[in-house]
Amino acid sequence: MTEAQSNNMKLLAHNTLDGFGGVGEGMALQLTNKGRRILWIAHEGPPKNFTGVDVTDPKNPKVVCQTELKHENMRSNSLEVTGDILAVAYQVYQLGVQPAGIELFDVSDPENPKSIGFHDTSGPHSRGVHCLWFVDGEYIHCASGSSDFEPRHPRDDQFYQIIDVRNPSKMEEVGRWWMPGTREGDDAPPPERVNPEPMEELRGGDAFRLHNANVYPEHPDRAYLGYIDGGCFILDISDKSNPTVVSEWCPHPPYPGFTHTVMPLFDRGLLVVTDECIKDDGVDWPKLTWIIDARNEKNLVPISTLPMPPVEEYGHKGGRFGSHNLHENRPGPSFRSEEIIVGAFFNAGVRVYSIKNPYQPELIANYVPPGPENSRVPTIQINEVYVDENAIVYAGDRWAGGLYIMEMEI
Repeated sequence: MTEAQSNNMKLLAHNTLDGFGGVGEGMALQLTNKGRRILWIAHEGPPKNFTGVDVTDPKNPKVVCQTELKHENMRSNSLEVTGDILAVAYQVYQLGVQPAGIELFDVSDPENPKSIGFHDTSGPHSRGVHCLWFVDGEYIHCASGSSDFEPRHPRDDQFYQIIDVRNPSKMEEVGRWWMPGTREGDDAPPPERVNPEPMEELRGGDAFRLHNANVYPEHPDRAYLGYIDGGCFILDISDKSNPTVVSEWCPHPPYPGFTHTVMPLFDRGLLVVTDECIKDDGVDWPKLTWIIDARNEKNLVPISTLPMPPVEEYGHKGGRFGSHNLHENRPGPSFRSEEIIVGAFFNAGVRVYSIKNPYQPELIANYVPPGPENSRVPTIQINEVYVDENAIVYAGDRWAGGLYIMEMEI
């Protein structure tokens, strides 16, 4: 086991989630009407669905709820909580498997979540929902397939959907958008695949599908999409039934693909864009986090990238090394900054940057936990990060480590 590395961050607590420490890409913090703070965590894969952890005292986290998936051929990789409503994304491992879609839970009693609605997005060419965004209590913005969408390539199955959830028992899709050329029957030609992978492999790269869609209440007419090999898109969603492209930016090629997250910094006219590492041992290096000048949103210009530790040192330490995702400045009990960026970087742990000067981002803090026991790889694989309004950092390991709670000392 390697030793922890720490710079301006202090570990407050570590919880292995009752031995089910594989954390997916979903963390969300609920403030209950009784003053409790419950961190909801999605799992990377079966058998567990989601876990609730009482973090009222961040030095003493306690698992209060842990639920089971309906079967082993699915995952609940993503979740969000707004008020007392928890939204969970269900993705399956083979096309056509059920259930797949979105389930809503009443978590007003965190120990006893109650299902209050299910939206089905399964179909012969669908794996369901990979990631969702739910911050206003009214609409879910998600990456999903559907029963009536046939992609030209099986890995291009998930596209942008807007789901009205104001009636949880009768959720309905109100808008959709996909990258032109990816659906059978499109007038546009299919996108060029520079490094095609085997057709039967659904997971991994070589994909023109949606990963993340972020929509912020202060600008509800804009959706910010990470479209994997398609790069990033800004959509005008003032008419939810007819999203239209405002602009796009794509560095793939020459850089390897998998654009994951597009986070706007509205007051500064910037975007922070991550390209996810998806292969072990530095095979797909470099996977970068880009700073984009978006003052003119129709002309997106890259101006810098967040500095990473040497690939010679980290690329072959084990597991993935590169960018993944960010703390996304969501509303609620959340740290919100336009100068400090907190990200999950797999075997490089949690890294905190100042972009006060966006042309010269600076690493100001980081924490790399030791490699967890019983993991598939020898190093930590920080897969998700959430920062609360008190600058307490919650991070999850992809395979076995569970939850790490840290304090930034900056």
